Amino acid sequence: MRAMKFFSEGLCAFLAVALAATAASAHTGVGATSGLAAGLAHPVFGLDHLIVMLAVGLWAGQLGGRARLALPLSFFGLIAAGMALAVALPVLAVSELAVLATVIALGLLVGLEVRLSTTLAALLVGGFALVHGHVHGAEVPATASGLAYGAGVLTTTALLLAGGVALRAMLGRAAARVAGLAAVAVGGILAAA
Repeated sequence: MRAMKFFSEGLCAFLAVALAATAASAHTGVGATSGLAAGLAHPVFGLDHLIVMLAVGLWAGQLGGRARLALPLSFFGLIAAGMALAVALPVLAVSELAVLATVIALGLLVGLEVRLSTTLAALLVGGFALVHGHVHGAEVPATASGLAYGAGVLTTTALLLAGGVALRAMLGRAAARVAGLAAVAVGGILAAA
């Protein structure tokens, strides 16, 4: 009975996330990329980005202690750096594959409840954030509307990271792990599509 309860909790949590988003649409050339409203909405409606940001928060919550703050701060700071970097560097053909790899990797980190030092975990999620930031930044026009869009993306990113930490506090340990493994499955499906 306990096994069924944690499975259903994790599945419900994951389905709530999946139903709130569309297929991987947070990629270069897809969707509106100007203005604050478009920036606020963009990370929520790209399933890959949504899962990664929530998974960073989930993993931070699993690690506990300083990691609850260090991982989201690392991700937030480096997604902003990745967005800025995209202005100078072109989008690489592997960008979408790299984004999907981060979905799978973070799903595994949460699903297997991998324990790393806070420093190493923050560096790892920071690397993932650079990938996501670069993809988001490559979409932004070099105008005032583009700056508003970037501010919107960063605002939603901060909220999703905090939401992931809060979600971990609400979910039981096993349910969080199931949600992580479900993220792996979704990453695999998106990669195969």
